[in-house]
Amino acid sequence: MFDPTWTAERIELLKSRFEAGLTCREIAADIGVSRNAVIGKLARLNLSREDARSGRLPEQARSPKVPRPRRTSQRELLRALRPPLVAEPMPTSEHSCSLLELSEENCRWPISDLGTDVWFCGNTRAKGFAYCAGHARIAYQASSRWRGVRHG
Repeated sequence: MFDPTWTAERIELLKSRFEAGLTCREIAADIGVSRNAVIGKLARLNLSREDARSGRLPEQARSPKVPRPRRTSQRELLRALRPPLVAEPMPTSEHSCSLLELSEENCRWPISDLGTDVWFCGNTRAKGFAYCAGHARIAYQASSRWRGVRHG
């Protein structure tokens, strides 16, 4: 079936405008077709901007690449705290403190029975967690470690 939208003359206009560096929107306005029609025809003709520029931008047009700092995910933090395969002793609290002594840097793991006097671990917190490394390993365990364990 013949497509009256893309005559030989329009195709030549499309190619010349494309090689001149016009955007698809500008080409569409010049030729009198939709932007999507231009994009589709360029794809069918196997024309791309990389071909038009030989794959490179002029040195002045390139913006310098600045590497973004990569954020550490909580999963990566947990992997770093992953316990070894051998049984590990329960973490000891050398700096236990009360609720009033607890600060931002202290591990918040409760180490006493909930009664009148509540004490917390007080060791230095692991980066990204509310607990020290030992208590974070206990608190944040992968779900695969709990397979087969019935709750409730």
